[in-house]
Formats: sequence, structure tokens, C-alpha cells
Amino acid sequence: MSATTLRWLIIVALIALWELLPRSGLIPELFLPALSSTLVAGWNEAGEYGHALAVTLYEVAISMVFACGGGILLGAIVGSLPRPRILIMPMVSSLYAVPLVILYPVFTVWLGIGSESKIAFASIYGFLPTMLATAAGIQTIDPQLLLAARSMGATLSQRLVRVIIPAAIPTVLSGLRVGGALVIVGVVVSEMLISSAGIGYLISRYRTILDSPHVFAGVLLVLFMAIAFNAAIKWVEGKAAIWQTGTRGGESATEEIAPARTLQPAT
Repeated sequence: MSATTLRWLIIVALIALWELLPRSGLIPELFLPALSSTLVAGWNEAGEYGHALAVTLYEVAISMVFACGGGILLGAIVGSLPRPRILIMPMVSSLYAVPLVILYPVFTVWLGIGSESKIAFASIYGFLPTMLATAAGIQTIDPQLLLAARSMGATLSQRLVRVIIPAAIPTVLSGLRVGGALVIVGVVVSEMLISSAGIGYLISRYRTILDSPHVFAGVLLVLFMAIAFNAAIKWVEGKAAIWQTGTRGGESATEEIAPARTLQPAT
């Protein structure tokens, strides 16, 4: 039996158990409603859940830009420069060990209970692992690639875009997977704590009135968001498979830089 077949059998078994165990009374429906009840609850309030999902996706998308984009960029810069790496990396690593959820009340004081505080919190929540993974990935690059690019006259921006980031792609994607997942968690958790919109808000609201089917309908939406993000990362990994050796990217990048260098007129 192939791994794919076994995986689908496990998924089907879990779905069947989710439906049968509450129906049979082995698990109280207050703790775990039947899957059909959950889907019906979500369908009956489709408009409400659709609006909440749009709010959450907006906050997640903006947070991804700051967390993942900023984390990759700053991680590449810090990882490629020895002095900033020595100064900054220990502090960032220590900060990552702190449970950042305790800082969310501070963001609400500064930015209010709207989307701004959730975007800021989720951005920082996902920024740290992305930056750390990118900076660590830079250390795995063959120094000869950087030396070759520098000797060919590549600027810092060219080395970042054409050598450093492509050669560190495997590690960067691992950090991106963790950072993006934490962005989703950060947005939903912040919506559950203090909010008036979003999937997390609906989960928290229905939890207070013990409406388990509507709670799990929101949980399913969060699960689908996480699955969609993971599928997107896998698609990117497939497109970036050429960089999986960690050196082929840098070699082809230096080949791109070399012709530009050789075509410069002699002075």
C-alpha cells in the first residue's frame, strides 16, 4: 500500500469517527459535535462566516507580507554580514523564546482592537522564526560562491537576490512554513482575545454560549486556511527544487553576473 493511499485511508477514518462517535453517544456533542452538525451550522450561517473569513484573510495576508517578506530580507542581510549577525542573532533568539502572546494587550493599548493590532502582533509572531531560519540558512552557503560573486563586481543587492537567497532557499522555505503558520495562529488567537470581527471572534463568541457546532465550524475554516497555506508552500518548494542542493542556485547566479561583468568596457 502506497503512502498516499494510507494517508487518505487515515483521513477517511478520522472523518468517519468524527461523525459516528458523537452520534453513538460515546462522546458528548457538547465536546465534539458530529461533522454533519458542524457543516450544517456553518452552512446556515454562511454569510456570517464568509464575512469573518474575509476579515481574517485580509489580516493574514498583510501580516504575511511583513512577517515573511521582512523576515527573509532582514535575515538575509543579518546572516550575510558578520558583525550584525554577532550582535543581533543572540537577542533575536532570546526574544523568540518569550511567549509573545503576553505582549498582545500592549498592542491593543497602542493600536486599538481593530485590525491594526492583530496585524502588528501576527507580523512579529511570524517574523522571528522566518528571520532566524533565513539567517541560519545563509551560514550553509558555500563561501566560494560569495567570493566569486564579489570578485565579479556584484553589489550587495545583487548578491542577496542572485546568490544568497537562492542558495538558502531550502532553509528559507522551512522558516517560511513555520513563520506563515504562526501568522495564522497569531491572527486567530488575537481575534479570540479582543476583537469584534474575524473567525477567531466567532469561535470565541459561540464558545461563550456553548454552541459547539458553530465553534467547530470556525475551527474547520482555520484548518482549511492552514492546509491551503501548506499546499502553497509545497508548490513553491516544487518550483524551487533546483535550489535544493544549496549550491546550484549560487552557481547559476554567478553565471548571470559574469557576462554582465565581462561586457563592461575596459577603462
